[in-house]
Amino acid sequence: MDDTRQAMTRIPWYVWTSLASVSCILVGIYWDISWHMSIGRDSFWTPAHLAIQAGGIISGISGTYLILSTTLRHGGGIGVWGFRGPLGAFLGVWGSATMVVSAPFDNWWHTAYGLDVKILSPPHTVLTTGILGVAVGAVLVILATLNGATGPVRERLRAVMLVVGGQILVLTMVAILEMTFRANLHRVDPYRAMAVVAPVALLAIARASGHRWGSTIIAATYMGFMIVSIWVFARFPAVPKLGPVYQPITHFVPLEFPMLVIVPAILLDRIGEKLLAWPRYRQAIVLGAVFVVSIVAVEWPFADFLNSEASRNWVFGTDYFPYFDQPDWAGPRHEFIQATNLATGMLQALIAAMLASWLGLALGDAMRKVRR
Repeated sequence: MDDTRQAMTRIPWYVWTSLASVSCILVGIYWDISWHMSIGRDSFWTPAHLAIQAGGIISGISGTYLILSTTLRHGGGIGVWGFRGPLGAFLGVWGSATMVVSAPFDNWWHTAYGLDVKILSPPHTVLTTGILGVAVGAVLVILATLNGATGPVRERLRAVMLVVGGQILVLTMVAILEMTFRANLHRVDPYRAMAVVAPVALLAIARASGHRWGSTIIAATYMGFMIVSIWVFARFPAVPKLGPVYQPITHFVPLEFPMLVIVPAILLDRIGEKLLAWPRYRQAIVLGAVFVVSIVAVEWPFADFLNSEASRNWVFGTDYFPYFDQPDWAGPRHEFIQATNLATGMLQALIAAMLASWLGLALGDAMRKVRR
C-alpha cells in the first residue's frame, strides 16, 4: 500500500473490493432474513446465502492478493507468520475464513433443528464474528489509505469510508433487531440495546473520518438502505414453504421501518464539535446523554404513528408481517407490549450510552493513526 501513496490520483482497487465485500454481505443478510420471514427455511444455496458468502470470498481473495503482493515486494504493513501486509487485509482474510467455516455448520443446524428461534443461533454467531472481521478489516484498509492520501482523492476516500460506516451501522442494528421490533418501542429494551451499540458505530467511524457531519452521513446511509429495502423487497413475489402459515404472504416481507437514529446523529455531530477540547470522558458523558434523550424523544412518539392506521402503506410498510406471526400477537394487532421497570432500564441505557460513547471516541482517535 505504501507504493500506491506516492502518486495517488484515484481510489485504489482494494478500497473498492472492501466496499463490495461489505455491500454483498449487507444485501445478503437483509435478503436472508426476509427470505426466512416470507418463505421459511429453504436450501442453503439460496441467492441470499450466496450473496453473504460472496462478500466473504471477495474479502478473502483481495486480502490474500494484497498480503502476497506486499510480501513479495518486501513492502510495509505488519508481519504475520512471515507474511507482510495491511492489518485490515489480515483481518479480512480471517473473517472470510470464519464465514466459510460457518456455512456447513449453519446448514447442519437448520437440518437438525429447523428454523432459528433467534437470529443469533450458534452458527449465526460464528457467521457474525466472521462478518465483523470482514467489516472491520474493510474499514482498516480504507483508513490506512485515507490517512496517507491528500487532495481530492482523500475526500472521495472519506466518502467511501462513511458509506461503509453506514453499512456497519445497518449490520449492528440488524443484530439487535429482535429487541427493536415496533411492539417493543414503548419498553426500555430497544433503547437500552441501541445505547450499547449505536454510539460506538456512529462516533468511532465519524471521528476517524474527520468529517464534521460524519455521524449524520452514517445514520443517513443506514436509514436510506432500510427504507429503500422496504419499498424494493415488497415488490417481489414470495409464498411460504413451511407451516403453519398465520399471515397471507404474496411477496417478500421486508424488515420494519428503521430507528430514527438520524436525529441523535445530527446532535452528536453538532454538539460533539463544540466539545473537542474537553477530556474524552466528559465528551462521552454529554454525548451519551444526548443520544439516549434524543432517541427516546423522537422514537417513542413516532412509534405511536407507526402503530396507527396512517402508517399502513407502502411507504412505512407497517402492515407487513412474517408468515409465522400469530394474529393475536402484539405486532399484527398494532399494539405495544407492556413496559416494566422503565426508570431503571432508562438509567441503564444512559450509563451504557456513555460507556459506548467513550469507546467510540477512543476507537475513532486510535483509527486516525492507522497507516498500515
